[in-house]
Amino acid sequence: MRNEKTKLLAEGAAMVALATVLSFIRVFKLPWGGSITLLSMLPIVLFSIRRGVKMGLVVSFVYALVQFGQGILDGLFGWGLTAGMLIACIVLDYLAAFTVLGLAGLWRKKGLPGWLAGILLAVGLRFICHFLSGVVIWGSFGELWSGFSTDNTWLYSFLYNGCYMLPEMIFTMIGAVALLKAPQTKRLLLND
Repeated sequence: MRNEKTKLLAEGAAMVALATVLSFIRVFKLPWGGSITLLSMLPIVLFSIRRGVKMGLVVSFVYALVQFGQGILDGLFGWGLTAGMLIACIVLDYLAAFTVLGLAGLWRKKGLPGWLAGILLAVGLRFICHFLSGVVIWGSFGELWSGFSTDNTWLYSFLYNGCYMLPEMIFTMIGAVALLKAPQTKRLLLND
């Protein structure tokens, strides 16, 4: 029993570390903000699929804290937010947005369709967190790319966050299928 807990802690820590390293590898950085990473959510969603939602939420919350730490290093406190806006930003853009990734294992016993549905739900909820933050906290509008601008904060936030979250979701699902379809990897990932 004690060995199992140690193994679980080590596995969770390894997934958080791998996800963190992958989050620094930006495949594409959008000119107005946001970036597409090299499968940074994949270790967290695979952990949730392997170990279940309860442990997935624990590990994804730890990952959320790490992402918040990165946000501090990126100047989060220098963005000129009021105390209330800062707290809302921390909750929506970090704690909630990354913790929901732990829900990927919700339908883990349903095989590949359940795994993909779980990833779709988890990443979709992360998008919603960022989208709501963009509307409620940031209230941004203006030019997104050359020749296109909008005064509608809802549309701006949808496009801003969708431009990086949709590719992230697609790449995460492709990565999961590639890993989970391979017999050797499937056995390694889903068997204890």
